[in-house]
Amino acid sequence: MTLAGTTDVVVIGAGHSGLAMSRHLSAAAIDHVVLERGEIANSWRRERWDSLRLLTPNWQTRLPGHAYTGPQPDGFMTMSDVIGFIDGYAKVVDAPVRTFTTVTSVSPLDGGYEVVTDRRVWRARAVVIANGASSTPAVPALGSALPASIRSLTPREYRNPRQLDDRTVLVVGASASGVQLADEIQRSGRRVMLAVGEHIRMPRTYRGRDIQWWLDATGVLDERFDAVDDIVRARRVPSPQLIGTPERSTLDLNALSARGVELVGRLAGIADGKAQFSGSLRNHCAMADLKLNRLLDRIDDWIERNGGSSEVDASERFAPTYTPENPRLLVDLEANRIGTVLWATGFRPDYRWLRAPVLDRKGNLRHEGGVVEAPGLYALGLNFMRRRKSSFIHGTEDDVRELGAHLVAYLRRVPLGELPPTATASAAGGTPHRHVDSINLKSHFH
Repeated sequence: MTLAGTTDVVVIGAGHSGLAMSRHLSAAAIDHVVLERGEIANSWRRERWDSLRLLTPNWQTRLPGHAYTGPQPDGFMTMSDVIGFIDGYAKVVDAPVRTFTTVTSVSPLDGGYEVVTDRRVWRARAVVIANGASSTPAVPALGSALPASIRSLTPREYRNPRQLDDRTVLVVGASASGVQLADEIQRSGRRVMLAVGEHIRMPRTYRGRDIQWWLDATGVLDERFDAVDDIVRARRVPSPQLIGTPERSTLDLNALSARGVELVGRLAGIADGKAQFSGSLRNHCAMADLKLNRLLDRIDDWIERNGGSSEVDASERFAPTYTPENPRLLVDLEANRIGTVLWATGFRPDYRWLRAPVLDRKGNLRHEGGVVEAPGLYALGLNFMRRRKSSFIHGTEDDVRELGAHLVAYLRRVPLGELPPTATASAAGGTPHRHVDSINLKSHFH
């Protein structure tokens, strides 16, 4: 291993968040290095299924100093598009990336940190953890009871239906990944059973606009971590049932039921070759319908307050989620020819290499809007880290501006009150970037 190198900041991860922080540090003349275990945008290259597209429209795909400029602003990027976008950004910012460099430990040392990799050791005054929130699939412990004859698969390993045999597929989880995979596999001619727990129902379009447009315009995406009653709960909210398609189609449980997907309740256990499902399916669906209607009410109220009713389509409400009269509670896996269980049960970050005492009893990073509970340690890209949009590509813009200002102040040992006005506002939470101006409504629609 090469002898230690020194720098001001080590950024871990060369995805969109790490590269955006690199740009900020370069602009502030802060010496740094970006360490990446694989290639730039590695998780997009190696850990996504073939047909996946972004949930956000192209007009919303932007990073500091870089934005989509193509001919389809209302389209949705494929994985190759995303990789190209991030690759292009790396070239634009000229980030000092060390690829194929795996971090094995980060430990406090002499007022800074020692970062050990499989290539060399780095010593830095600060570390930015930007390796994403989706390092490890969150497969529940009950998965260990799955019979050996049944294949266990996660969205990180799944690529396309050709990986599967012709038996039934049980998809566990009905958030964005679960509904997309259930739909793709059902369309391939295989029978699909979908285990449904808590979920967020959301239409692709509403009143003639993409739902992301409304979430942006009404300020939902800009809601801050320090302005919600229960941030721990807010950070656990599932991803919405959305899919990005050229047709801008809505994919919800009703659409899946119409295509032949069987809905069952939350997977509660596996014993003696039988899957046990809770009786909560109807309640979960009713709650999702209720929350959807509350969101649509909020959008309608915003339009009315801003005098824009004549500028958009009429208000509408969607049919309640259909649930079977008697959804099955116990399913014999072999008798029902279930050959694969696909765990669309979310992801969690991997901090096994982090030696600082900053993890709670569940292994989650203790932080305040990305400022970790250890001097000089920061995080980026986590769910609802500073705002609801933090986990989206475009959410990086505001988060990096604010955390970057905090980091620069820390390195320079300058009180925030003595920073230039723009940096002070950013570090204190300043005015976020908004795609639309909610004051002049009519200009939004022309």
